[in-house]
Amino acid sequence: MTKSAGARRYLPSSPFNVPAADAPPIEVFEVGDRVSHDQFGLGRVIAVEGEAAVLIDFAGRQGRILSPFTKLTKL
Repeated sequence: MTKSAGARRYLPSSPFNVPAADAPPIEVFEVGDRVSHDQFGLGRVIAVEGEAAVLIDFAGRQGRILSPFTKLTKL
């Protein structure tokens, strides 16, 4: 005899098996936006590849930053 593989019931008071929260929305950048990167510093967006990546000019050094842009903030 086998048990059904259905979803388990979530108990609000349980610290275990908390359902995953929705991921925060991916920030949208436009060409010309001023940005700050945790590692590379200040820069300006020079190209946008949809939601996949952005190309940024960091004072003469270009970098392609991939989504979800966790280390990149818009100024």
